[in-house]
Amino acid sequence: MLTVLSPGARTLVQDLGRDGQYAIGLPPSGALDQYSHRCANLLAGNHENAATLEITMIGPALRFTEPATVAVTGGEVAVDIDGVTVSCWQTLFVEPGQVLRIGTLRTGCHAYLAVRGGIGTEPFLGSRSTYQSSVIGGHDGRALVAGDILPVGDETGTFRPGAGSTVDPRLRPVLGGHQRLRLVEGLCRHRFTDESVREFFSSTFTVSPESDRTGRRLIGPALRFVDREAPFGAGDNPSNVVDLGYPVGSVQVPNGEEAICLLRDAVTGGGYATIGTVASADLDVLAQLKAPDTVGFVPVSLDQAITARHERHERLKQVRHGLRLLSLY
Repeated sequence: MLTVLSPGARTLVQDLGRDGQYAIGLPPSGALDQYSHRCANLLAGNHENAATLEITMIGPALRFTEPATVAVTGGEVAVDIDGVTVSCWQTLFVEPGQVLRIGTLRTGCHAYLAVRGGIGTEPFLGSRSTYQSSVIGGHDGRALVAGDILPVGDETGTFRPGAGSTVDPRLRPVLGGHQRLRLVEGLCRHRFTDESVREFFSSTFTVSPESDRTGRRLIGPALRFVDREAPFGAGDNPSNVVDLGYPVGSVQVPNGEEAICLLRDAVTGGGYATIGTVASADLDVLAQLKAPDTVGFVPVSLDQAITARHERHERLKQVRHGLRLLSLY
């Protein structure tokens, strides 16, 4: 078990998410940076869907009551065990009674702590992911607080990396700064003027501090809409449409004033036009952006987005293969 001595800014239990519930209006939730989450689990010797702790900006201090294999991935952050500095993206051992502390992130805004066996909280609809808006999943549907005690589960993987096993730096994400995100234009692209679409793709946007697990708000040029008579069922605002589904990564522009890239806790549909959807391969990078990071968008076809997804899967295969080899020695 783990005892939370201090919770950090916001630490949540997350796995890969609660997929398959869009029909009842429930978003998937789950780790925002799924690549880092998976890598943390692989380093700890877990199934990739095992629940980890998603850390936002400032990490927790945790006391372990039993020996544990752990790993911290995601953004660059200082980590120590009983005051001794240890490395991220590496398999670590913690002895009973020792305290693991995670500091303030220097790059990105999320880190992931995996413990061998996974965080063993009670699943809800097949997932341990926390969805705070509905107070479900995770640990009582909320962020951790001092004094919480977390059980360790049994979701171990098929191999167990030894101490010091690490993910090749070439396979680790580059986070923060300026990022280019691939975007597939959507069904509501016709609602925006051609000039606005060109400006959208040629502009640099700054991440707003008013961002969270629902989405990243982006400060940039206002976009303009094609004149029209509002159809029955849509609002009078030019950005309004009759109800539209919002896949993760949808970019909506309410009133044309501020682009919002929707993440894994966003509502599943609504009445705002979306200019497109960020390719799934770039969602992890998007989720790690924080103020005042900047971002630009690159238009891609659906086929190009699928190719990018395959390339991301290939990177994960390389991580698995490398750690499996290390586990043999």
